[in-house]
Amino acid sequence: MKQRPFLLLSNDDGYAAKGIAALIDTLRPLCDLLVVAPDGARSGMSMAMTTSVPVTLRLVRKERGLKVYACSGTPTDCVKLAVAQLVKGRRPDLVVSGINHGDNSSVNSHYSGTMGAAYEGVMHGIPAVAFSLCDFDPDADFSPLRPYLIDIVFKAIAAGLPPMTCLNVNFPNVAPYKGVRVCRMARTHWENEFARTRRPNTGSYVYWLTGDRVDDEPQADDTDAWALAHGYVAVTPETLDVTAHGLVEVLKGSF
Repeated sequence: MKQRPFLLLSNDDGYAAKGIAALIDTLRPLCDLLVVAPDGARSGMSMAMTTSVPVTLRLVRKERGLKVYACSGTPTDCVKLAVAQLVKGRRPDLVVSGINHGDNSSVNSHYSGTMGAAYEGVMHGIPAVAFSLCDFDPDADFSPLRPYLIDIVFKAIAAGLPPMTCLNVNFPNVAPYKGVRVCRMARTHWENEFARTRRPNTGSYVYWLTGDRVDDEPQADDTDAWALAHGYVAVTPETLDVTAHGLVEVLKGSF
């Protein structure tokens, strides 16, 4: 009998978020799952690690083929701990992060705790896929994603991914989807990133993170931004090697 795939799941919205629950419900009939996720929301953490205080783990669910742990740390901590302390004798076939409540395409990928968990898996030599739905509603409808989740997970396992790479998969907040587009990361930036508000009865101010994301190449039709705007699921291969390879030979002549 063929062994079921073994997946390590994490996220940045917390182990009780609806997105990771949908991921568990979708993949559990087909895979063995180890879930290690933060005990609360950790959005925007990227690959941050906890260094000043101890990190704790709490087993919150255990059933055949499924264990769920709540971790006091970041998404990166979750994957580090899982690989170092919880994986015994069987290496995960894939790290799966998400499903994130919100868009992690283009520039958002750099800030994302969802992507941080995937990147950490890649750092350990484990292929990784991150899933995000462009809907920040805590009660978002994840049901249209189900066939795509299964298809992409099993294709990633079967095909394998090159070292130091992962897949960043974003779903538009419009269903049914027109299809899947494999695309590059759009060049975007954030403007008006803080809203200033005066504190009551004081002369001081606080600053709320907000802003507008601006597409720097709106005419390009090969980007994740274009795919999402036109109703497609955007699959973006990402690499953790941030070397500017084109500059290596140029700079050798200057140093």
